[in-house]
Formats: sequence, C-alpha cells, structure tokens
Amino acid sequence: CAARAALRRAPQARRLHTCRSVAAPIAPVEMKPPANLHGFKLLREEYVAEYDAKVFLFEHEKTGAEVMSLSNDDENKTFGVTFRTPPANSTGIPHILEHSVLCGSRKYPIKEPFVELIKGSLNTFLNAMTYPDRTCYPVASCNLQDFKNLVDVYLDAVFHPRCMTNEKTFLQEGWHYELDSPEGEMTFKGVVFNEMKGVYSSPDSVLAREAQQALFPDNTYGVDSGGDPRVIPDLSFEEFKAFHGKFYHPSNARLWFYGDDDVEERLELLDSFLSEFEREDVDSSVATQPFFAEPKRVVASYVAGEGEEQQKSFVQVNWLLNDGPFDQETALAVGFLDNLLMGSPAAPLRMALEESGLGEAIVGWGLEDELRQPTFAIGLKGVAKEDIPKVEKLIEETIASIAKEGFTQAAIDSSVNTIEFSMRENNTGRFPRGLSLMLRSLSAWLYDGDPVMPLRFEEPLAQLKKRMAEEDVFRPLIKKLLIDNTHQVTIELNPDKAMAKAQDDEEKARIAAYRAGLSPEEIEKVVAETEELKRLQETPDSPEALACVPTLLVSDIPKEAKSIPTDVTAVGATEMLTHDIATAEILYAEHLMDLHAVPMELMPLVPLWCRAMQRMGTAKRDFVEFDQTIGAATGGFSLSPFASSIRGTDDVAAYLVLRGKSTAANAGVLHDLMAEMLLEAKLDDREIFKQLVLESRAGAESRVQSGGHSVAAGRLDAMDSVAGYVNEQLGGLAQLEYLKVLAERVEKDWDGVVADLEAIRAAVVARAGSVTNLTADAKTLESTASAVESFLNALPATGAGAATEPWSSSLVLPSMNELITVPTQVNYVGKGANLYAAGYDLHGSAYVINKLLGTTWLWDRVRVSGGAYGGVSDFDSHS
Repeated sequence: CAARAALRRAPQARRLHTCRSVAAPIAPVEMKPPANLHGFKLLREEYVAEYDAKVFLFEHEKTGAEVMSLSNDDENKTFGVTFRTPPANSTGIPHILEHSVLCGSRKYPIKEPFVELIKGSLNTFLNAMTYPDRTCYPVASCNLQDFKNLVDVYLDAVFHPRCMTNEKTFLQEGWHYELDSPEGEMTFKGVVFNEMKGVYSSPDSVLAREAQQALFPDNTYGVDSGGDPRVIPDLSFEEFKAFHGKFYHPSNARLWFYGDDDVEERLELLDSFLSEFEREDVDSSVATQPFFAEPKRVVASYVAGEGEEQQKSFVQVNWLLNDGPFDQETALAVGFLDNLLMGSPAAPLRMALEESGLGEAIVGWGLEDELRQPTFAIGLKGVAKEDIPKVEKLIEETIASIAKEGFTQAAIDSSVNTIEFSMRENNTGRFPRGLSLMLRSLSAWLYDGDPVMPLRFEEPLAQLKKRMAEEDVFRPLIKKLLIDNTHQVTIELNPDKAMAKAQDDEEKARIAAYRAGLSPEEIEKVVAETEELKRLQETPDSPEALACVPTLLVSDIPKEAKSIPTDVTAVGATEMLTHDIATAEILYAEHLMDLHAVPMELMPLVPLWCRAMQRMGTAKRDFVEFDQTIGAATGGFSLSPFASSIRGTDDVAAYLVLRGKSTAANAGVLHDLMAEMLLEAKLDDREIFKQLVLESRAGAESRVQSGGHSVAAGRLDAMDSVAGYVNEQLGGLAQLEYLKVLAERVEKDWDGVVADLEAIRAAVVARAGSVTNLTADAKTLESTASAVESFLNALPATGAGAATEPWSSSLVLPSMNELITVPTQVNYVGKGANLYAAGYDLHGSAYVINKLLGTTWLWDRVRVSGGAYGGVSDFDSHS
C-alpha cells in the first residue's frame, strides 16, 4: 500500500539516485525480437515514439503469463510482477500476503530477504503495493547485476514463498493473540493489523473508503483489500494459503521489463521460474458495478478529538463514470475536463468551493481512473453541520452553470498546454520512469485491454485537439458524466468523540470473550505461542543461511560516483549555477533569495505568504487571468521556503525558492510572469487569505494524525539545531499552533496581517545573497540567458526592513521530553541525540551504522517483534 511504500523507503530517503542514459547498441526503433524466445511466443511488436521504446508483448506458451518488454536507453531498469487479487471480504488477505511473501522463499529461506536486499542493494525502487484489485511487486536499479539479483529474489518470493508452510509469518504480519503471562493482558498484534488501525484513524482515509464502498457495493471494490481492523482477526491461515494458491499463479500474472538490459536474458530468467507451472484457468476478473437508478446518500462517522475545531464534518459527492476503462481519446478528453474543473486554483469548480467559506479544504480532487471503472469525486472538509446542504447545492449549481456556459478559450488553452507539457516532459522525479509507465499500462492491461494503448498520446491528442477546434467537447461530457448520471453517492462524514472509546471497548470485549472460553491449559498454550513467536522473531538468521542472499561484488560497483556537471559563475550580486544536461529544450530555473532577511517573528507567516503571492492576482491582471497565462505558456512555477544546517559549521542555509520551468522559446514569458508575481502580486484579499489559512491548518492537522513520526522528528531537530527550529516554525507543530492563532487574527487585525505580508516581501525579494540554479542543455542555457538576466535585474538590490542580526546558535526549542495527544488508534514515538555535540567527527561509519540500525535492530525489534508498522533511523550529517 502507499503508506507501506513510504515507510519501507524511509531508510534510503536521503540517498539521491542519478541515473544517466547510455547509448543503446541498436536504436530501439530498429530492434528485432531475440532469436531464442525461451518458451515464449511473440504476440505484438511495436515502436512507441513517445518514449523512444521498442515494445514486445510476449506470452509464455506453457502457462499463459503475459510479458510487456520495453527497451530503450534508460539505464534505470524496471521490473514488475502484478497479480489480479480481488478480495471477497475485508480481512485484508491481499495486504497481509503482500507483506508475507517477502518473508523468505524456497531459494532464499531466511526471515527477511527483502531487508537483506535493502542492506546492500543499489536499487532505485524496491517495494510492493496492494491495490483494491491487484498486488504489484516492482523493483528498479541502474546497476545491471543488482537488477538481476532483485528480479530473482522477487520472482522466487511471489511463486515460492515460505509463508505457505510457515504459519508464524502469517501470525506476525497479519494478526495473532498476544499474551506474555497467564495473568497479563491479552491483545491483538500484527504488522498489518496495526498499520490499518493507523489508516482507520485518519478521517481522510475513512472518507475515501466510505466513498469507494458506497460507489461499488456489488463488486470487489465494496470491501477493503487493505483490511478492516475489526475484520482482520476473522482471517484464518487456511484462507490465507488458498488465496495465494488461487491468484499467485503465472496464468494470472502480468510481468513487465523496461530499460537497457537484454531482452533475451529477460525471457530466459522468466522461463526458469514459469516453466515449473502448468496453465490454469484463474478466475480473477473484476465484475462490472451496475449503474444505480437513482442517487444514494451515506452518513458515517470518524474518530474526533477534543476542541471546537475538531467538530467539523466532511461532505463529498461521488460519481461512477463508465462501465469500464475509457478508450484513449475519451480518457484524454476526461483528463482535460478534470483539469479544467479542478486542475488549478483558477479552475471554476475548485475555485467555487475554495472561495465559498463553507469549509476548510477540498476533498475528493476529481478524477480517479486507476481502477476498472473510473470515478469522479469532489467535496469539502471542515464543514459546519448546518452547512452540509449548502455545499451539496453549491457543487450541483456550479457544475450546472459550467455545463451551460462552457469554458473560456483561455481556460482551455491553459489546460491543454499544462497537460501536453507534462506528457512530453515525462518527468517522474525520483520515481523510476519505467515504473510510471508500468502503472499506466496496467490501467488497461489489467482488465484485458491493450497494454500499449495507454503509452501512446500523440495520435489521440492530435485527434482530440482537432475535435476541440470543431466542436464543444466538454459541455456534453459534463452533462453525460455528472449531470445526467444517476450513479451518484453523497458521503456525509461527521465527528464522533465517543467513537475511539467504543472501538477500543469493542476490541477488548472480543478478546475477553475469546479468553473466557479458554481453559487454563489453553491460556498457557497462548502464552507459549507468544513466547515462541518472539523467540523466532528475535533469533537472527545464521551467517550460513544469509549467504544465500545475492550481494554485489566490489567489481560490480562503479569506482567513481556519478556527478552532475556544474559551472559556478556570478551575474552581478547573484551566484549562478548552471548544469549542462539534456532536457529536451526545457529550462528548469530556481531562483533563491536569502530567507535570513525575514525577521524571525514573521517566519511562521512565510508559508502562507508564499501561497498568497500566487493566489490573489497582480496589479496587471486578476488571479484567473494570471493563472491561465501561466498554464498556457509555461510548465508552471512555485514559491516555497527552504532551510538546512550547513555541514561543519553553525551556519544555516535558508532561502525562499522560486522554481519554474518552460520551453526555451517561452523562458522570457516564464521570467516575466515570475517577476510580476514577486513585485506586483496583491496581498489584500482577506477572504482568500482566510481560506488559505483554514486549508493550511486542515492539512497540518491531518499530517499530525497520519504522520506523527515526522512531527516527532521535527520537534527533536528543533531542539537541536537552528535550521530545525526554523523548519518547525515553517511546517511543524509550531506552524499548526501559529495557524490557529492566525485564523483569529485575520478576523480581528487584518490590516496588521497585510502589513506583515508586505514586510516579508519587502525584506526577502532582493538580489543580495541570491543564488540562481539553471538546468538545461548548453544551447538552451545560452538562448535563455538574457531572459534570466532581465529577471534578476528587475529585483531590488537589497531588501527594505530586512533583518540584520545573525541567527543565534541558541535559537532552539528547550531540550525536553514531550507528549502530544491526537485522536488516533496508534502511537508515534521519536528519540534523537546530537552526535557532534557528543564529540563525533563525521566519518563514513555513521552512514553504515544508521543503515544497520534501520535494517536490523529497529526492523527486528520494533517492527517484527513489536508489531509496529515501521521503525526508521535517520542520520542527518548536516546538523
């Protein structure tokens, strides 16, 4: 699942992977299928120009397993095996199985091959994800030998897991009764059980689950594949084994390869696993949800804490859009419609809700098309109970008004450019491109559609643009999908302060009833089983057993780290960094201004100032026109604060970062718009600012509930470093407390708030201490240099009213233990210390120790034995 992905990557979160492209021996367009297909037959052969990739679709003749093989010059190789795994109930079988198959296999008979791989792999992605109807096991690496190792371990894990014969893995990852002594308290414990208690503590997660299950009451989406904590203890080991036996079979598998590795070697490796199996008729189809004859309504509750701000409701309107995946042109059209309605702050449906004053933040966020049938959802959270009907009426009337009046040409041009820019850029950040394409392909492939179709966009985009020039594409779509659509569900989610205790009492009563039915001998047996499970969990694998895990030799690892080409010069008072890298004639520009100039008492206001600068329009044009101009001519830009300790000193790097991108031809427009925002943005719209405060507060409250470990880490850092203190003001618990006060101040002292906002601009928007960071190929850097220089010259030389006192090293929170209470069923704990203050000199050993802690002690004792969802160790060498 997504949360699982985030935590499993956490031990490696600070490692930046830079993968270079290398020349392929044969251009992808000219590639031929291998002479030896190793038990496969070639079904299709195509060239996908959008990604300069040769595609071969193979079928394993013996088992029927399908393989999508993409070859291009991307060194970041990707593999994935995906099974359709539709559950029949909410016991969480797919999720528990996703955890369990990675706990040892036939070829790798140790407790945690997954963790052993993390210790020594150069992977750029290593995870597993449970969806409502599928389970995916993807890996990626730039190192060929490492990639082969990862694929081998994962294939053995899914087809030959030890958890089929080792019930202890099921008890550990799923659920079990835990009792340390006959007189002790009996509890439920299990990694997935505890994870899902955390998920069910998040109101946003509760809303999403209620919406999905209400939209799909008659198929597999009507249950929770992740597992409902109240239902997980109903799952038996026999059911668990039967689920794997049915669905984890090659005949139900879709396998994916991408990158610059050899196609024949891919097939040879796969056949070595698949050929052991015979073809089976696996019924894993996802049934179509029939459309409702009339709209429905669901009223549910979520766990609420104390305080008036906690007593707010959620309301969300949801539609089922189609009886299956859209064809590619329709999918593009609906994607454009989604962007027009919701894709930017100037989009009319989004703007109507955000500016209504009826709630604190948007929920739903429009189109969801990863499942068999696409849906659309929109609503608000932080709504007063009496305002729920007003929100529903506003959504209905706004959609009706848009369907009647249509979109302006400026809005359409902006949306088209925004989506087209994103498609052509294909910038997935740290997420491997091959994995992004795999998930895209699965949107059709998983449901027996064309796996190549979702990878193409040039032809359907051209056809759609031609249609848009000849007819109104979007008003009929709105009418069909949203107005005349009777498959509509409204979810009303209300706070319940008694719910947490009721859930806890229900769980204790269930355990008590079970315990009451046990004899003294049976209670002793539970104690013995608890002790035995802990003993196995805490007993390490022998060195002889660990020797089975493939590791990289020193000779497999490049002796020199890959570097990014960097030239450092000066343009006036600005330090200029340029990076000559092929970017398809796109300029990536970052302009950093010195955040030290902002007085510390105004620092907590900086995040809201950044949002306000982009939300109220400028002296030259209103907000809608400004936003649409950005969308029509650029790839967008953003404004945000940044602060970090500087290794080896007590100084702090702190900047306001203006980050934007555009084609080389539009670099001048990009920089003119950025200058217009910095120098001429309006900051005097109280209603807009009030909404931004409420949205930010709602987001901060949600982060505390679902990411308490990050909140704890931030507090610890703030006690130990100036940069940590500044970041706590900008985005931690201190920011949340500040937002609560600011919401009141907006009502009582708006003129004072505006004065503070203008004071921030006057102080920080300046050339003094600025840094500009540009990335593009040499030709683009040269052709855009004048636009960049004109932008820099437009900035004031120094800030007015800028802070002059350096930040004191004593600017930290008091060092003390803290306890923070939040309405959640799980606890988050953090602990930290300053190694430098203890006399440590930076040495490579700390990085090794940190990784060792995260993948041994913390994993074994906190996660495996303790049943926690995750335990993370982080070494910050800068602070």
